[in-house]
Amino acid sequence: MRHLSFTTDYGLSDAFVAICHGVALRAAPGVRIIDVTHLVPLADVRRGASVLADAVPYLPAGTVHVAVVDPGVGTTRRAIAMETPDGYLVGPDNGLLLPAADALGGPIAAVELTDPAPARTFHGRDLFMPAAARLATGATLTSLGPPVAPGTLVRLPTEVTRSGPGWLEAEVRSVDRFGSLQLAATAADLDPLGSPVQVFPADAGQQPLLVVRGETFGDVPPGDLLVLADSTGRIALSVNQGSAAERLGVDAGTVIRLERSRGSGARA
Repeated sequence: MRHLSFTTDYGLSDAFVAICHGVALRAAPGVRIIDVTHLVPLADVRRGASVLADAVPYLPAGTVHVAVVDPGVGTTRRAIAMETPDGYLVGPDNGLLLPAADALGGPIAAVELTDPAPARTFHGRDLFMPAAARLATGATLTSLGPPVAPGTLVRLPTEVTRSGPGWLEAEVRSVDRFGSLQLAATAADLDPLGSPVQVFPADAGQQPLLVVRGETFGDVPPGDLLVLADSTGRIALSVNQGSAAERLGVDAGTVIRLERSRGSGARA
């Protein structure tokens, strides 16, 4: 029996999560379900993809990962299941699954889930969980539907990263509940800029901020901004006991510019 992970934007105030758990447990009694999160911002496919990709490398090998952030439910978007070297992914073909598939070694094969769903608006219950439960109990991927070429699966637009001598521009990949900003660039991209670095806020009229590079939040006093490598190895901007998103006035999708310090700028 494989583990099953579950990631959605369903929230926790309705019965949706419990219903999907019940469907899985009726079909695969004894399956262990790992809830990654059900608080992905509504219809935010990019944020859901980011959370899922960060989580899957740390979950048990061979897990069946179900993810539902699906603003196109009931439309012509495909419902899919795919196999990777380290597990399976089940969900909508809207870009949500491929970053996690890449984190698990890349898609080996994929199929379209074509069984008719009783409710066009609840594919988590009617398509994705039943398929995942079958995989968890040993069904083959090919038994779930016709094959889909992995190269045709929907991939989200590439996150922006640009760099040059003494500067780096990177898209905010995600904002966590603490207000920390995870950038698309890796910590190695930050090394040539030294410390402190100049960070340019979203408002082009603002003076750049001088931000210390640290190893952990406590490297700066409470309320101060710092730049560090987060637990996934990406660049993050954080405020010790505060919100970098509020401080800089940015959200996911914003491109942040970092530059080597020239000795000017406001202290963060």
